[in-house]
Amino acid sequence: MKSELLKNKIISWGKDLGFDGVGFTDIDLKEDETHLMNWLKNKFHGEMHYMEKHGTKRSRPEILMPGTIKVISFRMNYLSENTYDSKKVLEDNNLAYISRYALGKDYHSEMRDRLHKIAKKINGEVDDFKYRAFVDSAPVLEKAIGQKAGLGWIGKNTLLINKNSGSYFFLGEIYTNIDFEIDKKAKSYCGDCNECIKLCPTGAIISPHVLDAKKCIAYLTIELKETIPIEYRDSIGNRVFGCDDCQLVCPWNRFSTETRIEEFSHNNKLDSPTLISLFSWSEKEFKENTKNTPINRISYFQWLRNISIGLGNSEKTIKTLNALQEKKKYLSNSILIEHINWAINKQKN
Repeated sequence: MKSELLKNKIISWGKDLGFDGVGFTDIDLKEDETHLMNWLKNKFHGEMHYMEKHGTKRSRPEILMPGTIKVISFRMNYLSENTYDSKKVLEDNNLAYISRYALGKDYHSEMRDRLHKIAKKINGEVDDFKYRAFVDSAPVLEKAIGQKAGLGWIGKNTLLINKNSGSYFFLGEIYTNIDFEIDKKAKSYCGDCNECIKLCPTGAIISPHVLDAKKCIAYLTIELKETIPIEYRDSIGNRVFGCDDCQLVCPWNRFSTETRIEEFSHNNKLDSPTLISLFSWSEKEFKENTKNTPINRISYFQWLRNISIGLGNSEKTIKTLNALQEKKKYLSNSILIEHINWAINKQKN
C-alpha cells in the first residue's frame, strides 16, 4: 500500500478514536537533543533523575526502538465542558486548584489503548510492520516530535501549542519502521507575547523556552517527594496538584476545543473542592477518590503536604486552624509536620 494512502487511513482512524490531530515526522532530533543536554547540564530537572539517566535515548528514537525510521504523533484534547472556571478557583483561596488534565480518567491507558487499536489496523494493511506505542511512558521527546509532525509549536512556556486548539491536549506516539512522507514542522506564533513568562507564579520560566523545573509548581507538587522549599510556598497559593497558569494566560487558549473523550469528563467534583474537605480525607479515601486519575500518581503524604500549604495560604479562620492542629496529632512524618506547622503559623499571624 502506498504510504500516502495509509497516512490518510491512519488520520481517519485517529479521528474515529477521538484523536484531534495526527502528524508524521522523521527521527532527526539533533537540535532538540542539544536543548535537552543544555537543560540537563544546568540541573533544571531537579530530582527527576530519570531524565539524566536516559540521556540521548530520549532524543534518538532508533535507540529506544531499533528499526524506527518514522514517528506518528497524536494529540488528544482533554478539557471538559463541565469544568468549573479555573480562574475563579484560583481567586478563592479556600478552594483547592487541581490541574485540569488530572480531573478525568488517567490518560496513559486511555490513549495507549487507542494507539494499539490503530497499530492493529496498520498491521492489517502492511507486511512486516513493527512498532512501539508511547504515552508519556518512556524517554520520548514528545513535544519536539509533535512540533516536527506539525501538531503545534513549542511555546515560550515549553508546552506544545496548536493555532486552532490551544494547548490543553495530551500527546502520544507510534514509533514505526514504515517510511511515511513527513509533514511540515509547525511554525511558531508566540510572537512578542511573554505573558506566560511574566505571570508564572514562581518565575519558573526563566527565559523563552527554558523552564527551571525546580521552581515549577507542577514539579513541586507532583515530582518532588520531600520538602517544598519555603521560598515557593506563598506563591503556590491554593494549587495542590499541578499548575495551569501559563496556559490560562496564553492567548491561543481562547481557541481551545473541548475533548470528545467521555472518560476525560469528571463527576468527582475535584474541579472546585474546598481545601478543608480534601484535607479531611483518610489515606483510604484519598486512594478511592483519586483512583484511575493522574492524581493517584502522588502519595498521600504529598497530598497532605500540598494541601497544608494551601491551607496556610487560605483565609484565616478558627475552622482551618483547628483542622490543621487536629490532623497534626495523628502524624509522625517530620516533613509533613513541618509543613503543617508552617501553615499553622501563617494562620495565626
